[in-house]
Amino acid sequence: MRNDPRSHGLWERSAPPAPPTSPLSADMTADVVVVGAGFTGLSAALHLAEAGASVVVLEGVEIGFGGSGRNVGLVNAGMWVMPDDLPGELGEVYGNRLLHLLGDAPRLVFELVEKHAIACEIERTGTLHCAVGVKGFAELQERARQWQARGAPVHLLDAEETARKVGTTAYTGSLLDLRAGTIQPLAYARGLAAAAIKAGARIFTSSPVVDAQEADSGWLVRTGGGSVRARWVIVATNAYTTSVWPQIRAELVHLPYFNLATRPLGDNLHNTILPERQGVWDTKEILSSFRFDQQGRLVFGSVGALRGPGRSIHPNWGRRALRKLFPQLADVEFEYEWYGSIGMTTNNLPRFHRLARNVVSFSGYNGRGIAPGTTFGRTLARLVLGEIAEADLPLPLTDPEPVRYRAVKETYYEVGAQIAHAATDRL
Repeated sequence: MRNDPRSHGLWERSAPPAPPTSPLSADMTADVVVVGAGFTGLSAALHLAEAGASVVVLEGVEIGFGGSGRNVGLVNAGMWVMPDDLPGELGEVYGNRLLHLLGDAPRLVFELVEKHAIACEIERTGTLHCAVGVKGFAELQERARQWQARGAPVHLLDAEETARKVGTTAYTGSLLDLRAGTIQPLAYARGLAAAAIKAGARIFTSSPVVDAQEADSGWLVRTGGGSVRARWVIVATNAYTTSVWPQIRAELVHLPYFNLATRPLGDNLHNTILPERQGVWDTKEILSSFRFDQQGRLVFGSVGALRGPGRSIHPNWGRRALRKLFPQLADVEFEYEWYGSIGMTTNNLPRFHRLARNVVSFSGYNGRGIAPGTTFGRTLARLVLGEIAEADLPLPLTDPEPVRYRAVKETYYEVGAQIAHAATDRL
């Protein structure tokens, strides 16, 4: 996108075309304006339109331009925070409500894919959270205990079982979550957009919002080419928020994450790595992830930005790390490389904000955008439709709070990942 091969890489190359859209070039009215055409905004638009509401989506660049079109494609349940810690962070009511909602969130993704026949390379064989060392396995043991106490279909695997499923002896164990899976994320976003348009939503791309003002009984939202009057505004821009609602950006620390994709592997290689096609990530602080796409490319990623020194440091590290994990890939080169930004909050949990009267948002997905974004989009639609009240939401209403030393922290993440990846293969 924008003629940048490092923005969406393989996903842009392999996704079906986006539905035809154009910039907003007129003044119109709607019941709801949705700002942002990622998972949250598109899910909200789809569910609103299916319920009969008039919806306009305003996207600054293209459908799935932000984190929705750049990520690994793991459809995971829950958040990074341990299940038992959520009630302590949010209170018993909200903590348990969020656990239930996000535990079932992958199911909603898979149901939408099936219902709307979205071609997004879906795999429903689960994900593997792989333990690095004794400490990593102890963490997974505790995570398994907490999820199993809630009846979740997660299974703790020892080192031998993990080696059979992954194809390497690098890990001391893993947690198999059968609720989860993988998709092609940009293809999923484009499929949600097509489904929303079919249901009656109007989507305008290359239409960044430049101003939003209260007008009469609602809001007047302007772009460079037109405007929309609506009673409600849903802000679904998350880590890619720009100038109109700067308080969202101010409370998110950008964590860069890159992906590298090999050429399609032959059957001899393809069958020795992830034979059941789970997606994988590990327990390291500077974590790694990998999964296959439908054409047999291994997509391998970690923390870091492919700019400046990172343009060479991270791919070089990727080659070393991949050889250590899978020696049979010693001669395999990467065909695609791309990166994006994850919006991190101070407690690794998302936020619900009422930015003004009838202006609402969810943000701060902390690297778990697909399933939470989809289900939070539906939740915002239900709120706007009056099906639920704010008190029924899975998160309490909070005011945005700027992160202190945000720029310093973002530099630390980017430079720290470069130092770590330059110094070692780290596995």
